[in-house]
Amino acid sequence: MYGICHLSLVPCRKEPSNTSEMVTQLMFGEAFTIIAEEEEWIKIKTLVDEYESWINRKQFIAIKEGTFKDLQKSKYPVVSSITESIHNKISDHAMTLVMGSYLPKLKDKSVVLENLEYEFKGVCVKQDFKSNTTLLIETAKKFLHAPYLWGGKTILGIDCSGLTQIVFRANGFNLPRDAYQQAEIGTALSFVEEALPGDLAFFDNEDGKIVHVGIVMENQQLIHASGQVRIDKFDHYGIFHSDKKKYSHMLRVIKRII
Repeated sequence: MYGICHLSLVPCRKEPSNTSEMVTQLMFGEAFTIIAEEEEWIKIKTLVDEYESWINRKQFIAIKEGTFKDLQKSKYPVVSSITESIHNKISDHAMTLVMGSYLPKLKDKSVVLENLEYEFKGVCVKQDFKSNTTLLIETAKKFLHAPYLWGGKTILGIDCSGLTQIVFRANGFNLPRDAYQQAEIGTALSFVEEALPGDLAFFDNEDGKIVHVGIVMENQQLIHASGQVRIDKFDHYGIFHSDKKKYSHMLRVIKRII
């Protein structure tokens, strides 16, 4: 069975319960495979990043296998503004979309999700579009001061790997969801001095597990989500928190993704 998100944003849970922690968020236009079911919940595996989680079965629409396979082959546009509006032609209602939302089968300002049709007049980029690092950093700065939210991926609340994933997605590059997964791709750099804007810096905890990620900027600065999306200096030790005047995260590796 297959489904697609037809709402602005859907919380994805670790377990099939409203009280379970949110591990990520599903955005409009994101397709998935249904891999398990339990009463009011379905366990999904997303098409783009293959992330597994539970969502409420009231918060999606089913799609045919043929539709899902078409989406597998397609490189459909992505919303590249912080927020945009889309108009449901059937209900005659508008809905807000966030950066990183997908626009399947967008043609002549029309988006079709199985039997639903929408009109979209906003800003988007094609999925095969490849931006440059200057635009990528400009995109990241749009999230400055957004509050930290575990599992969040929007200006209203975002976590460290959610920030990197959405910023890269809006610039034509697909990243996995979690920091440790993102650290498995790209080319490792030997020295901090080699880092360029757009590289990703990863940080670990005392157990050696990668738990944090940020986007490298000019002059050994890093934009990352920690309490809020902020800019701090970093070096071969880690992130030096400008407010606390001490190191907050220990550097593990820097990767060049693009």
